[in-house]
Amino acid sequence: MQLQEVLRGVAVSGDFDPSLEIADIAYDSRKAKENTLFVCLTGARTDGHIFSKNAYDTGCRNFLCEKPIDVPADAAVLRCENTRAALAVCSCNFFSHPCRDIKVVGITGTKGKTTTAHIVKAVLDKAGVPTGIIGTVGAAFGDTVLPTVNTTPESYELQKLLRMMADAGCKAAAIEVSSLGLKFHRVDGLRFDTAVFTNLSPDHIGSNEHDSFEEYANWKKELFSHCDYALLNADDPFSETIAQSCPCEKATFGYAPDADYRLLSAERSKDGHRLGLQCDALLKGEPLSFFLSLPGIVNAYNALAAAAVAQRFGCGKDAIAAALKAVYVKGRGEVLETHTPYSVIIDYAHNGVSLKSIIETAAAYEHNRIIALYGSVGSRTEIRRKELGLVSGALCDLSILTSDDPEFEDPAHIIAEIARYVEQAGGKHVDIPDRAEAIRYALSIAEPGDILILAGKGHEEFMKVKGEKLPFSEKAVIFEYLKEHTV
Repeated sequence: MQLQEVLRGVAVSGDFDPSLEIADIAYDSRKAKENTLFVCLTGARTDGHIFSKNAYDTGCRNFLCEKPIDVPADAAVLRCENTRAALAVCSCNFFSHPCRDIKVVGITGTKGKTTTAHIVKAVLDKAGVPTGIIGTVGAAFGDTVLPTVNTTPESYELQKLLRMMADAGCKAAAIEVSSLGLKFHRVDGLRFDTAVFTNLSPDHIGSNEHDSFEEYANWKKELFSHCDYALLNADDPFSETIAQSCPCEKATFGYAPDADYRLLSAERSKDGHRLGLQCDALLKGEPLSFFLSLPGIVNAYNALAAAAVAQRFGCGKDAIAAALKAVYVKGRGEVLETHTPYSVIIDYAHNGVSLKSIIETAAAYEHNRIIALYGSVGSRTEIRRKELGLVSGALCDLSILTSDDPEFEDPAHIIAEIARYVEQAGGKHVDIPDRAEAIRYALSIAEPGDILILAGKGHEEFMKVKGEKLPFSEKAVIFEYLKEHTV
């Protein structure tokens, strides 16, 4: 693609050859080479302007920057006001505006983005609308699964993934849109067919994130200036603020009597080891009953939002109900199909608030014992370990303390810190530093009716130890054990 086409819509100053063919765009100097446009991004920890000479040394001669850079005179140096915003526009151009070929659903909110996005994908796929997903757990479409660094990837990766999805035959894509993704221009230039607001509470406030809750909320609201249809949580007060400034067609979901997609009831239901919800709802007046294979009343909201998206895409009620019964979200309250008289849940909970949430969610179902297996990452403050220990000590029948990304810290030291607070809360604990051994122990003592929660790793399939990412799969350990010990 010619450089002038890549730069279409970006105000730049500086001399360049508009007809020069650009083979790729890079913002990492290690990926810059001949016929690449290198975009200098300023981040919290690094500044791409500093690495412009590195990009030059690898053959790059085309640079887009905000401030002067030190490269030889034969390089074309273009200046713009904001390189992050420019990268987004350039990426849209370079990948031929994928959102014109695929309908994009953006999901934002403090909680529920990951789960809602996965439910949207599951329902649309089940109804015959091939759908991709991009978010915290990674990117996936068809048989392709790719890792992502951020909840909302940098604009270049985002547009590249959408182009791959469109070229592979996807008709829709569900994207988790974080407040930081909006703030850092990662979704600039992207037109959303549908935008979903789940809920709002304080989060991501602090250094390198948001200065205040007001700023955080305003960036969430920004998504709804770039969509054709908005789905808003009728039970969250911030929805009214969004609605007042949102120029597009709108609909609401929730328990509110006037909600367009109204939840009538959501009752906890247990089918053998499977924990879920039996729900009744009205989709714009049409009744829908469904079983949701996810624990936690909050997931009824996520499912209702996904059902609303599916109906907009022309999906029938039978397909929606069938998909909701089968859906699961990797590492997020994921109830495994163990076919045992006890339940096993894998969850990403790694702080006191999230651990409390998943334990209380599980404990709301009829059960024998609640057993939590978890650890805490190395080189973090004692506050997190205190919260984890106090929560599990107070709410669990047994805490199995083990490793979770210890890095360079001794796992035994981390466990000892947590154990002190488990005991302070009056709880019982068993300490097993080797996580695989700890999992096998938990399974060996599980009794009928127990609910075993493996917290902290979630969707991750690695363990960070002494600077290395060592392969580690909780599911593999579980199913290998069950295969060996099931008659």
